[in-house]
Amino acid sequence: MGLLEPTESQNSTSVTKFILLGLSSNPEEQLVLFGVFMAMYMVALVGNLLILLLVGLDSRLHTPMYFFLGNLSVVDIGYISSTVPKVLVNYLTQDQSISWDGCLCQMFFFISFGGMECLILGVMAYDRYVAICHPLHYGVVMSRWLCALLAAAAWALGLANSIVHSSLISILSFCRSHVLHHFFCHIPPLLQLSCSDTWINQIVTFIFGGALVLCSLLGTLVSYVSIGRAILRIRTRVGRLKAFSTCTSHLTVVSLYFGSILFTYLRPNTTYSQEQDRVLPVVYGIIIPMLNPIIYSLRNKDVKGALRKALSRG
Repeated sequence: MGLLEPTESQNSTSVTKFILLGLSSNPEEQLVLFGVFMAMYMVALVGNLLILLLVGLDSRLHTPMYFFLGNLSVVDIGYISSTVPKVLVNYLTQDQSISWDGCLCQMFFFISFGGMECLILGVMAYDRYVAICHPLHYGVVMSRWLCALLAAAAWALGLANSIVHSSLISILSFCRSHVLHHFFCHIPPLLQLSCSDTWINQIVTFIFGGALVLCSLLGTLVSYVSIGRAILRIRTRVGRLKAFSTCTSHLTVVSLYFGSILFTYLRPNTTYSQEQDRVLPVVYGIIIPMLNPIIYSLRNKDVKGALRKALSRG
């Protein structure tokens, strides 16, 4: 099947495959990138699987905070797996093509897990808010039922958001070019290549995608404003540091993730540059899923304690 096929309903041609140019067209640079992406993927898989294993095995980690961390690890595995394996295959085989169905599938999972990541990070901020601002009621408020409901809502909303975007992309025509200056199928470059009117897609991206990101971000900010006030009311310096230390890992991840997300999506499509902005998804779609288990394990004594316990058993 060729890259372009004539359609019966119109005199133009429609793209059936895309060419993903990736981050570089230089063979030597591609070899280096293959090694870098492979290393990041393996670190992400091993790190997140280790978090899941520790949370499952150690009863001390059977708390709401680590329940959500386990959910985040599952999402991170799916998030990075939606793009990196295809990148590795492209670099290894030197075949940079991806079918239209494969492109839609890749985009669907990337948007799904990206939305889930946003929402779970927001839920984790709420969990820290209850733990620090209402410690005596923490066990009652963050019940198993509420934790399961919040996690299920994050997964459902992430999938629903992706279904909306993917459905609208699927009805667009692509007759101008089949070359994506990107390493995976992403909404902004696809909209730029389309010969259809994409104003509905852009509005939906701002409304649905923006609402999902901003609601999660605002919820996180409100939670941390309340947490900051509660910490300042603690009389001892040691007490303040102890309370704040439970939030530093989450704050680090939130700052990196939402910063890159906002810069990518919440701006007009006309300001998007495929060549300049293809690096940002590497940050929130690959580097952050890789860093999450490292950040949460290195700065968390409970996770490190569970790891030492598991290693001593071995």
